[in-house]
Amino acid sequence: MALTVELGVAELAATRFAISPLSETVSALQQLGARDRHPVNLRWLRWAADELARRPLDLTHTWPLIVSDRPNWPEFLVPAPRGSWTSIDDDLAALRRTPASQVRISLRRVFGASPPEPVAALAARPAAGLRVIAGELRAAHDRLIAPHWPRIRAVLDADVIHRAKELAAGGAERLFAGLHPDLRWQDGRLRLEGDRWRAERVVDRGPGGLVLMPVALGTPYVLIKKRTSTQTTVRYPARGVGTLWTAGTRAPAGSAVRLLGPVRAGLLEALRSPATTTDLARALGVTPSAVSQQLRVLRESGLVARERSGRTVLYLTTALGTALIGGS
Repeated sequence: MALTVELGVAELAATRFAISPLSETVSALQQLGARDRHPVNLRWLRWAADELARRPLDLTHTWPLIVSDRPNWPEFLVPAPRGSWTSIDDDLAALRRTPASQVRISLRRVFGASPPEPVAALAARPAAGLRVIAGELRAAHDRLIAPHWPRIRAVLDADVIHRAKELAAGGAERLFAGLHPDLRWQDGRLRLEGDRWRAERVVDRGPGGLVLMPVALGTPYVLIKKRTSTQTTVRYPARGVGTLWTAGTRAPAGSAVRLLGPVRAGLLEALRSPATTTDLARALGVTPSAVSQQLRVLRESGLVARERSGRTVLYLTTALGTALIGGS
């Protein structure tokens, strides 16, 4: 079985990447609800469970939409961002702007003609219901995502930088082949293959091309959400999520310490997951200028690379640096 998305030359040219805090929030809640749980998120899941046990969240209106016995969930909960980098306020404003007709169509597509009571209430009064849901999602973001957002954002930024290079080097075929093993690009069609999908062809993608969205706190699968309130989105597991919650949590290898010294070896270990100078300074308890001095030496030695994403400069270990501290 395969879900096929038709893309012409103009739509492919308009296809873009975007990062969404709301996407991470919805995905994180679904992970807490054991929906396609990804093992790499276990450390975060333990932290989040302890956090919610201390002070639970009220998700009365949101939870039935995203964690249920249905195979799908309403696409309007994660609208396609208008720009490459949005804030949680931008995302929630887009959610609240979803037309009532689109809300009802999406709810009926997921829940059928006899939805549970909270869903029926949202269908009856979409504008009021979306305001309440936006408030619940904002609270969830502030409690569960915001404390980790700099680290998550760095991983997402690094993923987008890598994908842009893949697209430039090998075109759409190389880009989509590298996004996920289940994706195929051929003859102007993007195919998402696997037993999870029924045979379907998506022609109406909404205005413009696809919006490709890396996800850190998500499932191990690709999710294509057809025709959100703006555009069709392709949400896929970001590169480097395996080190997101473990980077910097163990002592660097003794050989690296002997060769580089404890400070530089500690930086290399922390940079298993991409980070900014400010993030590193905060994590290591030193000044940003001190971090910058050490990073310069590591870059000159070929152990660390620097990449720019918008106004942000990210640092990450090179293959040589990863080999030195131990790891694939």
